[in-house]
Amino acid sequence: MKELSATEVARSFSAVLDGAEKGETVVVTRGGRQVAMIVPSPRGNGAAVKEFVRSWQDRHVFDDEFEANVAAARGAASGTDDDPWQE
Repeated sequence: MKELSATEVARSFSAVLDGAEKGETVVVTRGGRQVAMIVPSPRGNGAAVKEFVRSWQDRHVFDDEFEANVAAARGAASGTDDDPWQE
């Protein structure tokens, strides 16, 4: 784990992001105090999710209520033009 000042991070932000992309964590300091961390973004593993759903599906029966819940979740996840942060 690297420790860099905010100024150092600002001067080499692209390189810091390259490091995070490769799995490196950077602790950002200001005035000698830790103020933030730049960490690699978690990556979804679609194949693992697909396999989990497939194995779960083999053991469970999906009913109409489940189907309605999935449809509602998809609708919520697709978003709307409304921005609740602008209210």
